[in-house]
Amino acid sequence: MRKKTIKNPIIRIYMKKIEKLYREKRCMLMKFNKLFGRFGKDEKAFTGLESAIVLTAFIVVAAVFSYVVLGAGFSTSDTAKATVDEGIKQATSSIELAGDVIAVEGSTENTVSNLLVTIQLTAGQAPVDIGASDTEGMLVISYMDNSTYNASVPWTPTYIGANDGDKVLEQHEKVELNVTVPTSMLTHSNTTAVNREFKIEIKPKVGAILPVSRTTPPDINDYTLLI
Repeated sequence: MRKKTIKNPIIRIYMKKIEKLYREKRCMLMKFNKLFGRFGKDEKAFTGLESAIVLTAFIVVAAVFSYVVLGAGFSTSDTAKATVDEGIKQATSSIELAGDVIAVEGSTENTVSNLLVTIQLTAGQAPVDIGASDTEGMLVISYMDNSTYNASVPWTPTYIGANDGDKVLEQHEKVELNVTVPTSMLTHSNTTAVNREFKIEIKPKVGAILPVSRTTPPDINDYTLLI
């Protein structure tokens, strides 16, 4: 077959350059194949290397995935544990009675003006901040009898025995709460105070409510033990 002659001189120059470059690359490739051809004939090494790379990739992906899954599991477990702990704190009573309930007679005979209630922490409970008085709202005491209800009555604390002088009720400490009976209550009237059942609820900020129900006797003295 007769080779076609290119008449355009510029195209001929570029064609020669391309042919020269092609021959140089071809010659370099032949030398490279001659030098490293023996490695190319053995495909076992390349297959093993590829397998190792794939295996390593799988291991890395699996490790990352396991870390993410375990991290999410630990986070969920911690959240659930915190929720359960908080539920237990709210459902378990953190305080208990540490003595009798005493009625203090008012200025009028056979009336009750104040109630003395001593409390302490229940076994194993964390310290409870009760505040300096009812105005701080850390501890709320409600009063109820068969006629009326007051959601929050005044009270003041007096620590009994050893204590560190702060407002936090801690283990082995006892505090006497002086609860003021409102004038609107039945126990403030000498005609209705005797033989009356009433109930107070001591409500700490953390923990279950401590209910205390008592009945006034037929005769009320300066300090009367209520049962």
